[in-house]
Amino acid sequence: MSRLYKRENVYWYDFRMNGVRYRKSTGKTKRREAEEVLDSEREKAKAGESTISQKLKTYKLVDLAEEYLKWAERQRSYKDKRLCIRQLVEVFGNHDVKDLNTREIEQWQSRRLKYNKPSTVNRLLATLKHMVNKGTQWGMAGDGALKQVRNVKLVPENNRRLRFLSIEECQRLIACCHKDLKPIVIVALNTGMRRGEIFGLKWEQVDLKHGFILLDVTKNGERREIPINTTLEYLFKEIPHSVESVYVFAGKTGKPLTDIKTGFHTALRKAGISDFRFHDLRHTFSSQLVMAGIDLTSVKELLGHKSLTMTMRYSHLSPGHKRKAVNVLDRLMEENKNDVLKNRYVLGTISEDEARFDCHKPLKNKVRPEGFEPSTH
Repeated sequence: MSRLYKRENVYWYDFRMNGVRYRKSTGKTKRREAEEVLDSEREKAKAGESTISQKLKTYKLVDLAEEYLKWAERQRSYKDKRLCIRQLVEVFGNHDVKDLNTREIEQWQSRRLKYNKPSTVNRLLATLKHMVNKGTQWGMAGDGALKQVRNVKLVPENNRRLRFLSIEECQRLIACCHKDLKPIVIVALNTGMRRGEIFGLKWEQVDLKHGFILLDVTKNGERREIPINTTLEYLFKEIPHSVESVYVFAGKTGKPLTDIKTGFHTALRKAGISDFRFHDLRHTFSSQLVMAGIDLTSVKELLGHKSLTMTMRYSHLSPGHKRKAVNVLDRLMEENKNDVLKNRYVLGTISEDEARFDCHKPLKNKVRPEGFEPSTH
């Protein structure tokens, strides 16, 4: 990987070859001339004739992890990445970054798959790849290490689980919830918000006047507006809160809730619902919308998906909507067929009996009592 960049008006080159870094000013202000200098220096480096080089310092993966964590603090997923990096350091921490190799990483990947889900292993591998990629930009890793890490492929994930509740089960679950848990479940079922989004919801984000919930920072990093229906409007008005209350669902200390696992499992047991997680309330929200005939694009926007691919998992839940569309085509085809038969009968190419047999409504039912007007010559 090589690049040209400007310092003031002068182009500099920066490239690596065989673990050696070459970086210097070209002395040129025009890009085309700077590219000629870069090509010349690359040829010299290949032949071992270049005297301008900067040996890469040897870094342990733990050193790179520390720098990467400092950079990752700005990201919303910092807590998750910190957990991933902690596990990676336990295995590869004492390895020199330049010595990372495909075989060793794949062996680690296979061991993890014996007791972890593919999605978990993929998140760890993706973090390792990005960390080494940033390391090459910071001069802490070479292109060779980056190539070795990139050779390791992500494993296929099974994301087919789609558990959702029927309307009757939703009502039963709400009835079995504790009074503090009930509004949380109602919000989840009527908005499709993620658990973290609900726990971190502030009163300033709830706009009852205009009828929407504003989520400034979401999982995909984009702003999202969720309409407030009548059920939520009454719910938010009934939830007690003082002027000092910041969070809609705050704990005793005023801080946002972090865990409702025990109460939620108790409600599920009382309602007779098994194999169900809190995140499945989000699936229930979207599944019920699709089955009601709401288009997938609208569901995508409500869920905050970046692409329609993630929303397509719900597409099979709208057979009635698809059947209605096909029936429209069937009706149009039949109407066109009748028009053709009527035209052929008028032209005399088929008999009245043939036209009557193929038409849903016989022609004799369309003839006035006085019959056809006699022909005139």
